[in-house]
Amino acid sequence: MQYEKSEKFTLREKIALRYADAIMYDPNQADDILWAQLKREFSEAEIVEIGYWIGFTFGGQRWLKTLSAKQGEFDAYLKANKATS
Repeated sequence: MQYEKSEKFTLREKIALRYADAIMYDPNQADDILWAQLKREFSEAEIVEIGYWIGFTFGGQRWLKTLSAKQGEFDAYLKANKATS
């Protein structure tokens, strides 16, 4: 989680990752500075899409955790039930 110091990510990617941190861990991180950076790098539609995808993915993972599901179990369940229906 040290993407800020990493050279593996572009500035644009680091801003998107900061946005992800704000959505997943601390909404207070979505301050005026972050919004200005987002608006400089992304269109409004892209900001919405990134935020939606982060929420959808993170929320889905949290939901699977409440089910105590292991990696691949849900996919295996869907495939097994599709074959029998």
